[in-house]
Amino acid sequence: MKIMLCCAAGMSTSLLVTKMEKAAKERGVEVEIEANPVSEAEQHLDVDVILLSPQIRYAEKATKKLVEDKIPVINIDLRSYGRMDGAKVLDDALKAFEEFQK
Repeated sequence: MKIMLCCAAGMSTSLLVTKMEKAAKERGVEVEIEANPVSEAEQHLDVDVILLSPQIRYAEKATKKLVEDKIPVINIDLRSYGRMDGAKVLDDALKAFEEFQK
């Protein structure tokens, strides 16, 4: 599974990516996670889930339009993001992917 986290500049999510990767490794979940600025999302659409950081919630509609409803796009929970709770954000991404497949 491949997950893309998008934020304003692609940098504030790097710590969250690390924590998500750690949580995935502890669970034995194979996942590839990358962080990119939302302005470059179109160049990285070879993913299974797109997560938007709280500061770019405004981009949800445009991002969903960009992927033409072929990839789930979800907003990262503000509390989880603030706590850098990689396990919770990973859970949310996995759940979104699972529900999207139904």
